Amino acid sequence: MIIDCHGHYTTFPAEVEDYREAQKAEVAADPGYVGSKGVIELTDDAIRQSIEDNQLRLQRERGTDLTIFSPRASWMGHHIGNIHTSVHWTEHCNELIRRVCDLFPENFAPVAQLPQSPGAPIEPSVAELRRCVDEMGFIGCNLNPDPSGGLWNGPPLFDRYWYPLYEAMSELDVPAMVHVSATCNPHFHTTGSHYLGADTTAFMQLLTSDLLGDFPDLRFVIPHGGGAVPYHWGRFRGMAQDMGKPPLDELLLGNVFFDTCVYHQPGIDCLLEVIPVDNVLFASEMVGAVRGIDPETGFYFDDTRRYIDAADLTDDERTKIYDTNIRRVFPRLDTLLEART
Repeated sequence: MIIDCHGHYTTFPAEVEDYREAQKAEVAADPGYVGSKGVIELTDDAIRQSIEDNQLRLQRERGTDLTIFSPRASWMGHHIGNIHTSVHWTEHCNELIRRVCDLFPENFAPVAQLPQSPGAPIEPSVAELRRCVDEMGFIGCNLNPDPSGGLWNGPPLFDRYWYPLYEAMSELDVPAMVHVSATCNPHFHTTGSHYLGADTTAFMQLLTSDLLGDFPDLRFVIPHGGGAVPYHWGRFRGMAQDMGKPPLDELLLGNVFFDTCVYHQPGIDCLLEVIPVDNVLFASEMVGAVRGIDPETGFYFDDTRRYIDAADLTDDERTKIYDTNIRRVFPRLDTLLEART
């Protein structure tokens, strides 16, 4: 089975955007706006069309079987509004993901957005994670390490602020993909620098802290190939050594995994040469940041299966990347797949 561990609902029907724009207008007029959750009137046919013409079509064309699917990352927008608007927006987004997975149970498995907001308590995120896992069968969550949208003025991942969420993740046995949202900082491009910088920052926060000693069962997926991490693996190894810490494979690689959202063969080859195969998870993030065709190859940049198939791997190693590693990181996926049969 070929499982893509990183997909987002980037093709929301227009009604979803209309709801969000109305919500944004309300908080622009009144930052303390609470409002109510309201309703997004959306037919199953509209959802089907938004998926069949996009993610499902590409699954079939590229020969993948199942996508672990979450709300559109750049639209999480945790820096917009307040905790109340974030809760309402997040609940709608997660309920839409559940609807997609109900309509296409053979093709998608759900992962949750969390209702984060700058300066807000973490408890609403804990509550939403529990709702999604216990009541709606979700198998993981996306965790934004910078809900400020590029200002980086909140607590780092090792701060005890996050511990109630980590306790819930450990209890529920679900991983988190560490994934920022859009940036409001003009120094950063959302998908070009903010995403990749955040991936690297998250890794460094884990390296420099004792978080994984406090939560030895936590599992984090660092997307986009780990940002700068594989390319600068020697730097991180040396810094850990200088800090008197164990080697990185002992310090982090029991808990930290990297996806293959890297959009050229040399990048994938670097990832696979540096990071142990057991820590690599297949992913494409289609339809996402890079949607065009590479003129050097004639294929879509984000058709990452081609890179894995062309890499210097054994069949057993490919099976780990495509399937068994992902099931190990997302153990609730097996339960979901067994329930389908």
